[in-house]
Amino acid sequence: MNEMVQMSVKAGKSTDPDWWRGAVIYQIYPRSYQDSNGDGIGDLPGIIQRLPYVASLGVDAIWISPFFTSPMLDFGYDVSDYCDVDQMFGTLSDFDQLIARAHELGLKVLIDLVLSHTSDRHDWFAESRRSRENARADWYVWADPKPDGTPPNNWLSIFGGPAWEWDGERMQYYLHNFLKEQPDLNLHNPAVQDALLGVVRFWLERGVDGFRLDTINFYFHDPELRDNPALSPEDRNASIAPAVNPYNWQDHLYDKNRPENLEFLKRFRAVLEEFPGATAVGEVGDSQRGAEIQAEYSSGGDKVQMCYSFDFLSGDSLTGTRVQEVVDRFETLSQDGWACWSFSNHDVVRHATRWGLSEAALRVHAALLLTLRGSVCLYQGEELGLTEAEVGFEDLQDPYGIRFWPEFKGRDGCRTPMVWQQDNRNAGFSEGSTWLPVAPEHLARAAAAQEGDAASTLAWYRNMLAFRARHLVLAKGDVEITEARDGFLSLIRRHEGQRIFAAFNLGADPQPMTLPQGRWVQDQSAPFSATHTTELAAHQAWFGVEEG
Repeated sequence: MNEMVQMSVKAGKSTDPDWWRGAVIYQIYPRSYQDSNGDGIGDLPGIIQRLPYVASLGVDAIWISPFFTSPMLDFGYDVSDYCDVDQMFGTLSDFDQLIARAHELGLKVLIDLVLSHTSDRHDWFAESRRSRENARADWYVWADPKPDGTPPNNWLSIFGGPAWEWDGERMQYYLHNFLKEQPDLNLHNPAVQDALLGVVRFWLERGVDGFRLDTINFYFHDPELRDNPALSPEDRNASIAPAVNPYNWQDHLYDKNRPENLEFLKRFRAVLEEFPGATAVGEVGDSQRGAEIQAEYSSGGDKVQMCYSFDFLSGDSLTGTRVQEVVDRFETLSQDGWACWSFSNHDVVRHATRWGLSEAALRVHAALLLTLRGSVCLYQGEELGLTEAEVGFEDLQDPYGIRFWPEFKGRDGCRTPMVWQQDNRNAGFSEGSTWLPVAPEHLARAAAAQEGDAASTLAWYRNMLAFRARHLVLAKGDVEITEARDGFLSLIRRHEGQRIFAAFNLGADPQPMTLPQGRWVQDQSAPFSATHTTELAAHQAWFGVEEG
């Protein structure tokens, strides 16, 4: 281990092995955060440049989307070398410096691991497709066609069409749950598991504090390759794939969510345990049983520490009753599990647009997110109040959007460059032509334009994050929802004898509010102006601490 890596590992050790429980994690999409060399694409040195800004928000950790060597057909989620940095993002030395600088600023670093599939340009796949007898012949999911030459079963790709691609070299089909250039690994093979756990150890030894696990419930498939049953129209849910995608017409019993995954996650957790404080958050992509999997995978203390589902990433409006339904279901299913909640990320329309939120509504929704029991992921630009960008078809990069345009415009609208300066070329993101256009509608919300403005959304997020940090109960405590209706939610958080009551008016009309039994005093340090009478003003929150 070189000197830089040793320094990073030492700096990353946490005095609290449960630092992740209640942590606020800031997601960075590296292509779009900061370009340091003028090629129009964000990179690792650019992230290093902006780390002081991230630290100033008051978050606990960063999650960096994939930066590994890749042909970039799915922008890094098609990995061709797990243990190196793609040259467009920099070098391993740049990554070492990023780790060291983040730790110096008190930030943990999580990186995005894609363990369910690789790029078809990965050396493993090149060898696997060469013959049916070579050493890696069984490292991917291969199957013979039906007698009529059609695919082995009815499984569908999230990106459209069958989940099987014919390979003339092996004269077999291979499975791909995403692009045909993203063949699925066969984790039923112990050698594949060993190789992937070796990747995990490589990055932990390099100093990372943990991982965001992409598509954690896709790791295993049914070895019998049974057909998925159909879903009735009333049971179809478009939270994972757009409504125009027939992927939603199946109940995905056999192409994901397999019970064998639990034993692999235990092996994964055993590697994490070798590195005190290392953690993982899993992405659960499922429309029917996301909460159940979220709870199962984070339970027992022997799998991943936390998971997030798409409950709050869908288009369903965030009503008080909806929040209660999701939270109560998770709490019932998992007494010892831990959730991670988010409203936006790199895969969904930004929630300011998705839910049609005004500035005031955006703030009260964020306050609710930061008060729920669980950890939190914030997506870059969320703290500036960014909306979904309008991206014309001619500028689209996302193969998902190109495939289903115009009914579904893909994920480019949430991935446009970060806006740092209002009047600078390309908003201070790059001196070159940017890989996606800077959204003109974002310029007024540039970080520099909000800096120093006490009334700005950026200042509000800093204040709300500082408020959360002052109250350990908001990070670690239990939760009890006391009242929920469409435009209103109230709850109590409890931890080590302390209680905080919080009420949220999510709507545009005043809502009646009743304090729970006890002696409650409003916490004036919360970034809201509402005072308690018998009702809560529109788009306001009220926080109270209990006097002894």
